[in-house]
Amino acid sequence: MELLRHTGRTESAREMFSDRVSNRTAIVGVVGLGYVGLPLALEMVRAGYKTLGFDVSRSVVDKVNSGVSHIADVASADLAPLVSSGALEAVDDFSRLSECDAISICVPTPLNKIKDPDLSFVLSAAHAVLHALRPGQLVVLESTTYPGTTRDVILPILEESGLRAGIDFFLCFSPERVDPGNPVWHTRNTPKVLGGITPVCTAAGVELYETVFDTMVLVESAEAAELVKVYENTFRMVNIALANELAQACDRLDVDVWGVIEAAATKPFGFMKFTPGPGLGGHCIPLDPHYLSWKMRTLAFKTRLIELASEINAEMPAFVVGKVAEALNMDRKAVNGSRILVLGVAYKKDIDDLRESPALEILRLLQKKGAEVAYHDPYCPEIEDHGHTGLTGLPMKSLELTEKVLLESDVILIVTDHSTVDYDFVGAHARLIVDTRGVMRSAGEGLPVVGLSRNSSRRPAVEGKRLVS
Repeated sequence: MELLRHTGRTESAREMFSDRVSNRTAIVGVVGLGYVGLPLALEMVRAGYKTLGFDVSRSVVDKVNSGVSHIADVASADLAPLVSSGALEAVDDFSRLSECDAISICVPTPLNKIKDPDLSFVLSAAHAVLHALRPGQLVVLESTTYPGTTRDVILPILEESGLRAGIDFFLCFSPERVDPGNPVWHTRNTPKVLGGITPVCTAAGVELYETVFDTMVLVESAEAAELVKVYENTFRMVNIALANELAQACDRLDVDVWGVIEAAATKPFGFMKFTPGPGLGGHCIPLDPHYLSWKMRTLAFKTRLIELASEINAEMPAFVVGKVAEALNMDRKAVNGSRILVLGVAYKKDIDDLRESPALEILRLLQKKGAEVAYHDPYCPEIEDHGHTGLTGLPMKSLELTEKVLLESDVILIVTDHSTVDYDFVGAHARLIVDTRGVMRSAGEGLPVVGLSRNSSRRPAVEGKRLVS
């Protein structure tokens, strides 16, 4: 009798949800209007759904409602018509979650000071959904987290309502796969992974999401979907660490690391190209593997490779500062008192995102050694004091890249290789360059350049230039 009662409730909830999705009367709520949530909200609207975007920041809400985008991957020209038509509305009143037939949670999942998961934003969102939960709703967690979060943390909170997942409402995990600044792969055309708490939950999630995304990839459970995301970024983190360790090995072997990698990349099978750099940045790759490490520690399993790779990547800013010191020493100067201009402070090229950027740690280490530091970044006009950079002299503003600025700098340190920078111009006027990205290797002979490895330096003598041998 109990089974029949549950079956009836499930069928009723599914029919209610299915009808609203099929006739596009479903209202979708997106919690968190950042790099993940705002693009998702736009795609929900484009798929035909009235969408409410929820955010705790009043300034974000006001900007969105005025048709002004606060993230680079969403153009205001695309946002404004959707807002003016009434199809998209930003709100900070979380009681309006009760209006939504589907709710996607896209809030930050940072690490605390000891690199344990900080689920405070997820928990806050889950409790907000709890107070609005009703039969027939779909809830999808998209925030990156450790395997088991959806079932062990979110599910108990939502079931405090007296409603049951898979019977009265539907609960899934679907990892975000945003790649900021990618001109080819965006929210809609990136394959969408999804796994539910129950098969019925998965079916409900697919019913909505297949109308929004070009390709759906279904996995066996919410745990499997959670693991997909942390594995993807762990894969990248480990391979970047290998490339960074190769750069340090090449430095000691007097071999050009870029030449080695380019030659290896000609192999048509069994090799995927990763390149070294000044460190690891962004909100995902430096953080997500630690979610898996933390979870496995609770199961008495040590993820040794993840921890070692994290250590290697974390050492790169200090290695770069060491290359700066080495270059200055060859020019009979010390870091202390030298004027160093950092080119690029975003965590990767052609974006405005400073989150976990290795440039911040490099700047901090240079300041600690007594250098006079400045920077140029067309995407990041100002570095503000958020209390965690460790930098002095904030806010720091980006300098215009002029001949005078280049000539007055003892070292030009290329940290982020923005494609908008004229590196020929840099090479023509710089006294000394430390290049962590390999962008100056083809900029012409005779440039005073030091790379990540010793043999990537430029050596030919040029009259009137200070050179590094």
